[in-house]
Amino acid sequence: MKQYLRQIHPLAWTIIIGTMFGRLVTSMSIPFLSIYLTRVLEASPTQTGITVAVSSLAGVMVSFYGGYISDRIGRKIVMLISVFSWAGVFFIFSAAEHLWVFFVANTLNGLCRAVFEPTSRALLSDITSPQNKLLVFNLRYAAINLGVVFGPIIGFQLGSSESTFPFVISGLVYIVYGLVLFLQFKLQHANLPERHQATAPRLREALMTTGRDRVFLPVLIGTTFCVLGYGHFSSTLAQYLARSPIFENGSQMFSYMLSLNAVTVLIIQYPLVRTFRNVPPLVPLILGNLLVATSLMMVGIAEGVLMMMMSVILFTIGEVLLFTMMDMLIDRIAKPEWKGTYFGTIGFNNIGSVIAPVMGGLLLSQFGAENGLAVFVPIALTTALGVPFLLIAHKRLVAREKQTEHTSMSM
Repeated sequence: MKQYLRQIHPLAWTIIIGTMFGRLVTSMSIPFLSIYLTRVLEASPTQTGITVAVSSLAGVMVSFYGGYISDRIGRKIVMLISVFSWAGVFFIFSAAEHLWVFFVANTLNGLCRAVFEPTSRALLSDITSPQNKLLVFNLRYAAINLGVVFGPIIGFQLGSSESTFPFVISGLVYIVYGLVLFLQFKLQHANLPERHQATAPRLREALMTTGRDRVFLPVLIGTTFCVLGYGHFSSTLAQYLARSPIFENGSQMFSYMLSLNAVTVLIIQYPLVRTFRNVPPLVPLILGNLLVATSLMMVGIAEGVLMMMMSVILFTIGEVLLFTMMDMLIDRIAKPEWKGTYFGTIGFNNIGSVIAPVMGGLLLSQFGAENGLAVFVPIALTTALGVPFLLIAHKRLVAREKQTEHTSMSM
């Protein structure tokens, strides 16, 4: 292992460590945004849901072109502009006093994330040898969850649910991250790959190609419902706990739930991936969808901390099954010449994370946080709507692969 770690590019280490500190500070502030808006600004659940959702909407609209922009003008320029812009966005959050300012800031937050993160992953791929890519991307995923283990607890202690001060810390950390990246780019200039020349992705052609794929289309629809369920964790759940009369200190409990989620990911990711690596790729997605839906139902009926924590563990197992297996599935069903298009198009399932905060806000406005079942039963059932589409995709994929195998044997 030490030999492989020494082979990792210095810029890759910068991104991995920067990702850990970046997630640490953003998980101190962003997850508590919905609680802050409802408590301090006295925004309605619906207004809060829309303000939280706009970040994901901005990301969905931009993410398809994120990699293309960095291919055309270079990873360095895109990463430096977006990381310093992101720092500025956090300072806007810290100074905001009106709901519309938070709306604008969160829109810019989604844009910066949608440009910076795909570009940083593309750079990791550029500077890492094929035999080390799995290690590097796993290190990045572990770094994300290490940051989220401690961030929410620190954020709660700093009063993130009642103050915008933690956003100042986020801004300062991203300035330091940007300066370190700038220095590393200068030091490693000779060791960087040349800029790619790319042709603009044609959205209409991409949608027509993937839309005609009888396996991909139900996968896209099914995983949209999966992402919808996942999106309620950081939006609807936060508001519910902050308002619910059942739980005395909902904000503190939410911070512990975020940390438990991240710790559980770190513990179960490797054994789950090993267990399901030889299983047809849609089976883990179907199981993951059902686990997330069940966990959301448990939130609605939970009347104590123990059941709430059990729901988080169940939710996390479902999350890992969904998001670690999704890339393997897309890689398996896409034709080699269209893999980039398929990976780009599957990103449209993030429309689920746009709908989740709005849907949750409307349900909380209608039924109130004192009626958990009325809020979370519709959420759980909507999440489970992904299962029929994933089952259809599974049957079609099995039939396609049998036909391909039969054709190759006949030749």
